[in-house]
Amino acid sequence: MLVQMVHIDVKEGHVDEFIEAFRINYEGSRKEEGNLRFDVLRDPENPHKFTIYEVFRDDAALDVHRNTPHYKECVRRIDPIITGPRTKTYYNAEMADYL
Repeated sequence: MLVQMVHIDVKEGHVDEFIEAFRINYEGSRKEEGNLRFDVLRDPENPHKFTIYEVFRDDAALDVHRNTPHYKECVRRIDPIITGPRTKTYYNAEMADYL
């Protein structure tokens, strides 16, 4: 399993817009066969910082995800309202049990 953590900082005044745009990706991703988990996490100390926790079956499932219409639409909508590039960290899930 492959875990991807995406870190996103949203510009002030755009949090509601970000959440609305990201819901498209969230709902679509959870329906993908290769997506095992998808959580949108918000920093309790800074409401403009988000971390997206995604678990994919493998690298191929992540590649499929990046080519879906919901992912592309989300990126199109959030790119103008984030403070800089999204940063990503990858992990192998060695001891995880996802349905």
